[in-house]
Amino acid sequence: MPGPSGVAVRTRLKQLTSADEKVLALVGGHLGSLASRDLKVRCADGLGHSAETWAARKRGLTPVSSSRWAGSLTKATHEQWALARRGQLAHIRSLEAGIRTIVHRLSLPVGKKGSKQAPGGYRSKREWHAKTRRLHVLEDRLERARADREAGTVHVVRGGKRLARTRHHLSAAGLTEDGWRRRWEAERWFLQADGESGKRYGNETIRISPDGEVSIKLPAPLAGLANAPHGRYVLATQVRFPHRGQEWADRVAANRAVAYRIHYDTGRDRWYLTASWQIPVAKTIPMAAALAHGVIGVDMNANHLAAWRLDVHGNPTGHPHRFLYDLTGTAQHRDAQVRHALTRLLHWARSCGVKAIAVEDLDFGAEKTREKHGRRKRFRQLISGMPTGRLRARLTSMADQTGIAIIAVDPAYTSRWGAQHWQKPLTSNTRKTTRHDAAAVAIGRRAQGHPIRRRTAPPPHDRSDRAGHRTVQARPGVLGREGTRPRIPGPRTRSVRAGRGANAGNQNAQHRSGRSAEHELWQQDSLPLSL
Repeated sequence: MPGPSGVAVRTRLKQLTSADEKVLALVGGHLGSLASRDLKVRCADGLGHSAETWAARKRGLTPVSSSRWAGSLTKATHEQWALARRGQLAHIRSLEAGIRTIVHRLSLPVGKKGSKQAPGGYRSKREWHAKTRRLHVLEDRLERARADREAGTVHVVRGGKRLARTRHHLSAAGLTEDGWRRRWEAERWFLQADGESGKRYGNETIRISPDGEVSIKLPAPLAGLANAPHGRYVLATQVRFPHRGQEWADRVAANRAVAYRIHYDTGRDRWYLTASWQIPVAKTIPMAAALAHGVIGVDMNANHLAAWRLDVHGNPTGHPHRFLYDLTGTAQHRDAQVRHALTRLLHWARSCGVKAIAVEDLDFGAEKTREKHGRRKRFRQLISGMPTGRLRARLTSMADQTGIAIIAVDPAYTSRWGAQHWQKPLTSNTRKTTRHDAAAVAIGRRAQGHPIRRRTAPPPHDRSDRAGHRTVQARPGVLGREGTRPRIPGPRTRSVRAGRGANAGNQNAQHRSGRSAEHELWQQDSLPLSL
């Protein structure tokens, strides 16, 4: 999998004065109103947007802000419109998938069982009738969504649709009207600026010096609040980035582009600063080089990652590892849990000397529809709560700094075949192998190009190499692949009682009268010289 193309680090703005917070709120509120106005104009343009209309919008925003703020506003607005456009296409595809499933199930007789590839008919006539009505509802929604897409119409809510709906359910959300209003206004503020290479410290709008001094270019209506030359306001705090701080300092010192975003968290009453910049995508290493030291297969589950290390021949070594996480709570908590689990996984991979981690290329887009698993509500909640895309992107980004390659494999039948071929052989009296651990072995073997099953059928003719090798554990070029097993010292029988195994291999040590003569020392007498 290719590495990340950008970096984003965040730090907290500490020791802000009341004047600093007031200025940040005024600037964010003023620019937020301009962003809302520009978004309305951009949505009205629809598919008729062009470079001329973009330039006209920027010229209209420049007198009430600045030329650089106008550029940041128009670019952020265009990206938000494009994001809504992609979400609209995903919604249309989801409706089409639901309609196909309903049409298929309606065409089957009532009560017909389904197969592994497709669901069966509905259980009762009542359900069949209800799904017939739902089919008309989905077709109507699909028709309206397609009409909006052809006309270039998108529906965007600055601040978030979920937060807007929370206004009508304040008691259920545990918010007061004033608390909701503060949060709504903070989400609609605009305090972000793109960088530009060649300018001082990589950003002229929100400038941060290498020693951590933060200064903001004030919009034209708020220029009277400036406490520095050229209409700038310098915050009383000094910032530093604990993560990738040296990399950020090198870019700032070289006047390379760095984008900044200032955000206010109303729940914690804290201000945060996020810096981001682009990096060249690292070239992926050859597959043979990545698998030279083995691989770690990882199976993702609802509450943990199951991992097992495999050697270059596809044999699991050591013991399986599990990295737990909790996907309940807020989005920030879930994201932190995923980061901590991946950090522990990468640390273990580095300690093992492995240069590759194999994961499944999961996509539950078609599995989340209620039309396919309507009655299995708990199953739909389970697969909907698994952040497969975020985990894969986060793992790729974090592994890029450690020199570990990420290999995405086909997830088909890894859990089923892993449990069939590996769960029982890897289970012992001291180790209980789960289905997820066996799936991790299957994922790692698939990444290495080995079959998932442990052994092939024996040769049809004899035990020689005439019809191929008996085992698929070793590659054809490995020496000793057909060698005999090493001699295990001790008794060869399983019926040895306690305390009798030490002398079972030596019959002479039993002091028996009829012991075998092959253990006695024998020497031929020399012939007499008289003969």
